[in-house]
Amino acid sequence: MPSIMSKIEKAKKRLLSKPKDYTFTEAKSLLQSLGFEQKNKGKTSGSRVGFYRGSDKAAILLHKPHPDETLKEYAVGQLIDNLKDIGDL
Repeated sequence: MPSIMSKIEKAKKRLLSKPKDYTFTEAKSLLQSLGFEQKNKGKTSGSRVGFYRGSDKAAILLHKPHPDETLKEYAVGQLIDNLKDIGDL
């Protein structure tokens, strides 16, 4: 059974490959494994979903795609940049 660390490393490696089929669910799972909690911005936030990690006050905002849940290429790039900026990639 693979360890939690190897699952996280595998998820990071997939994200860094910038796959065209990277989903919001995958992003959410990776962020949660890195200690982030999903924080909906309220009824007026539309499809913006925030993720917050209390230990270092890091915050990441993602656009939840619809009706398909595949993230746009720019959103995958932003997620990579955000995670690099806070030292998680």
